[in-house]
Amino acid sequence: MTLDDLYVTILARKTSDPTSSWTAQLLAKGPEKCAEKFGEEAIEAIIEAVKDDKTALTSEAADVLYHLLVMLAARDIPLEDVMAELSRRQSQSGIAEKAAR
Repeated sequence: MTLDDLYVTILARKTSDPTSSWTAQLLAKGPEKCAEKFGEEAIEAIIEAVKDDKTALTSEAADVLYHLLVMLAARDIPLEDVMAELSRRQSQSGIAEKAAR
């Protein structure tokens, strides 16, 4: 499964019955809740990285990616827009990109 496949599934859940899907439940709670959940998962990933628990970090990283995509879907931001931004940034150094912000 690719991130594109996962994002398509998440988008399909936007119109699903919240009692039938965790993703639909999360999306039904609104973008703010989706952002909060993403933040929680990011913190959990940070904790596992600091502990150097590779198995737990791998699991938490999957949660972070999933919840990032849910948050994007909640705000109607296409994954392709994020990928295009990454592609745009690839043509310049990270130092130059940060200085341009």
